[in-house]
Formats: sequence, C-alpha cells, structure tokens
Amino acid sequence: MSLTSHSTLAVPGSVANLGGGFDTLAVAVQVYLRLKILEVRDDGGARLTVVNSSPPVRGRNAVERAFEAMVRWTGREAPSVFAEVESDIPMAAGLGSSAAAAVAGLRAFERVTAPVPEGVLLAVATSLEGHADNAAAALHGGLTSVIETEGQEPRALRWAWPDELRLIVATPSTGLATAKARAALADAIPRRDAVFNLQRVLSLMHALQSGEYGRLREAVQDRWHQPARASLIPQLTAVLALEDPEMLGSFLSGAGPSVAVLARRDCARLEQLLKSTYERAGVAATVRTLDVHQPSEVFAL
Repeated sequence: MSLTSHSTLAVPGSVANLGGGFDTLAVAVQVYLRLKILEVRDDGGARLTVVNSSPPVRGRNAVERAFEAMVRWTGREAPSVFAEVESDIPMAAGLGSSAAAAVAGLRAFERVTAPVPEGVLLAVATSLEGHADNAAAALHGGLTSVIETEGQEPRALRWAWPDELRLIVATPSTGLATAKARAALADAIPRRDAVFNLQRVLSLMHALQSGEYGRLREAVQDRWHQPARASLIPQLTAVLALEDPEMLGSFLSGAGPSVAVLARRDCARLEQLLKSTYERAGVAATVRTLDVHQPSEVFAL
C-alpha cells in the first residue's frame, strides 16, 4: 500500500481553561503539529514510527503511543507506518502540544485503517492525556467543553466562537511540566470560590454566544487554579493586572506558563505591551497573535 496524496495531517494546538473553566473548556488555535506519512507497509506491523521529529522529542513520541493505543482499543489490523512530525506548538507551554501529538497519532490510525467514532477518539486521547479538555479542542476545533462520567466515554460539546475574537499569547522561554503545575493545586476549594467560578464561567459562555464582550474581563476571572500557580508562572500576576481598553480579558493558558489575552483589534500594539511587560522583568518570552482554528477548517492537508 502506498499513499501518494493527502498524506499530511495538521492538528491544532489549544488554549484550555479560559479562566474559570478548569479541566472543562478549551479552544483550538492556529498553531499546528503536522504529521507527514512517508510510507505505509501492509505487513500487519500495527506500529507507527516517527523517523524524524522537529523539534526533537526525548523518549517515545506521543504520536507513536497514540497509534498503538488505537490498535489495542479497536483490535483492528493495521500496517506499519513511517512518518515525520513538525510542530510549531511549543512543548510544556500550556498550548496543548501533547494533546495535538496524541490526536495526530489517532488521525494517522484512521487514515491507514478506517474512520473511528469521535467518542472513541476522545476516550483514547483522554486515556493518554489524563484529561479531555485539550484533546476535545484538538479533535473538533473551535471552542469545546467536556463531560466526563466514570465508566463512560467522555463527551465533547461544541460552542460557537466569534470569528472576530483573537488570542494574544505570551510564552516564556522556560517550560512548565503539567504535573508540577497540578501539584500546586489544593485538594479542595472553599464553597464561595466554587460559586465564584461557576458564576463566571457561565457568564463567559453567555458573553461569547451573545457578543457582549464587555463582560469578558470579569468572566475569565478564576479562584480555582490561577492563584495557586502564580508563583510558578513568570509575570502571570502582572499580565492579569494590565488594563487597556482593547484587552478584553486575560488568563493562564492551560497549566501555563503561557498567558493569553482576548482582543478584537489593535493586536500588534497589545503584542508590544505584553512583550514590554516581560522585558521589564528580564523574562524572555515569545508573543504571538493567534486566530481560532474553527471546526469548518480542514484537518487533512
């Protein structure tokens, strides 16, 4: 078997939590992991091998692990696949790099076997990731929320994301392991903080669906995870405190250390504002404006 066309898959990165939607909300953004299938051998090998990865990955590639997880999950026969991976999604940055790699492996499995139900794809991605939010956005594009029930496959709900809203993302050069960011969290939170977040995440969804963007700054506030992680995230407190008429809201991207700002216009100036905030603190950071990867956009190139 030989693939001579349509052999490249593109999977978006994602920004999770969006303030108060801890482990629940994520939105896909236009920064991508691309997997190019180089060779497919009909030998029943049921294995994907990444022959080249940019940037390099230490140990077994998450793309390879995801492909093999699909083999075990579905019980299907599968060929040996050889591929190369190129990713613009920074690793350990809170932009869904591991979820994108897992989804790329799942999509590659589909490409060389047959389509797999979306619920199965999300279940396998979640089993590899440990949580479903980034995986749902990488699979479906756009804004998603997830529901996880013990003993059942996780489910993704899709929400409209306004085309005019963009995310300006600042990524410090020092990464942060998700495990370390999670270890900073308390096992329980006060009831008043739980109510605070629930009120604001519902306000966020209402603002996004209704176009009432003046509500966003308050709607992305959080008391569950951002305060606990502030000491681990360079300039998180400073960015959250910035006030500018074109900054509609700011929040930690996933587990960090990236921080995201919502804006409709004047993004170049806001990029400079963020850059100067990090520079004054002597922190090296990459700042970029990202559009949302909408569900209608094609994953396969």
